[in-house]
Amino acid sequence: MFTLIADAPGSMFGPPGPMELIMIVVMVSVIVVPFWKIFSKAGFSGALSLLMLVPLVNLIMIFILAFAPWPALKQNN
Repeated sequence: MFTLIADAPGSMFGPPGPMELIMIVVMVSVIVVPFWKIFSKAGFSGALSLLMLVPLVNLIMIFILAFAPWPALKQNN
């Protein structure tokens, strides 16, 4: 009797197609790859760049990156 919105014919909601998946991979790469390099050059683990995908956590990570002492600079001194 009831149909889900995703099951309705002509619905915009449904599983993502191949083009949407490609766009998601491109967008994630545009965010993660540069931050991976930045975190690595600062002396932090590059895996911290994955936190840039989490809302609000990404803002906290930018402040940590900006104001925390960088391990890479300590090694040079």
